[in-house]
Amino acid sequence: MKELSCMKSFDGIQKRYEHFSEALNCQMIFSIFFPKLSMEDNADLPAIYWLSGLTCTDENFVQKSGAQKYASKLGLIIVSPDTSPRGKNVPDDNDGAYDLGLGAGFYLNATREPWKRNYQMYDYIVDELPTVLRTELSIYSDQQSIMGHSMGGHGAITMALKNPDRYKSVSAFSPIVSPMNCPWGIKAFSNYLGEDVNDWLKYDSTELMRISQTSIPMMIDQGSQDQFLKDQLKPELLLRVADEKKYPLIYNLREGYDHSYFFISSFIEEHLNFHAENLT
Repeated sequence: MKELSCMKSFDGIQKRYEHFSEALNCQMIFSIFFPKLSMEDNADLPAIYWLSGLTCTDENFVQKSGAQKYASKLGLIIVSPDTSPRGKNVPDDNDGAYDLGLGAGFYLNATREPWKRNYQMYDYIVDELPTVLRTELSIYSDQQSIMGHSMGGHGAITMALKNPDRYKSVSAFSPIVSPMNCPWGIKAFSNYLGEDVNDWLKYDSTELMRISQTSIPMMIDQGSQDQFLKDQLKPELLLRVADEKKYPLIYNLREGYDHSYFFISSFIEEHLNFHAENLT
């Protein structure tokens, strides 16, 4: 594994690494914030995985959220992976669309050609990346939480619902809560998974919550002026199921906020505090 950059930030260290991913069959880059300057002091600290949205890389959250200030105070490691496999041999949408292919992995395991050789983002985030942290960076804590934005919010919630014993809490900004019922998700699922809707159910947060047997603390923030609220995000679908199941979901509708990192940076402190409370 190769270290690409290392910068001091709020008395911690913001680093960037490149490594070969067995799950994705390509070189991958991830960013990671360590709240302590000494790597030995970070070994047993809890880690939060941040999953970004469509078109993003590992750097958007790192550069725009302001999370390092609060993660440093709370003693939290933040891991920020890329949103898809990358490289010249990794397939992309033939028309270069922003919502399929590169930058649009949708945090699932693709089963259809030409995607399935590389687009195994679910396995990469849930299994391979934590192993890399243990073997390459000596991060041993099993105290983990997960969070994300938009497509990344979808990924975070589905991974948490499918692995309630692995993650202590989950939160999301403007998540796609039911991909099988919105244009972004239908396009992604039909290409990556095929036309069988039964295969889509495995990666739909609303359907996963509906069949869940155990719960995990969850928080969602949604801006009232989000341009994707009505057609793509549809939080009411998840809220209806959460109400039926009495699921421990905190939902904050933030008046006047949109889909951008201005929204995320405004409330990232609350989300990190939420995770810190559940990681102790």
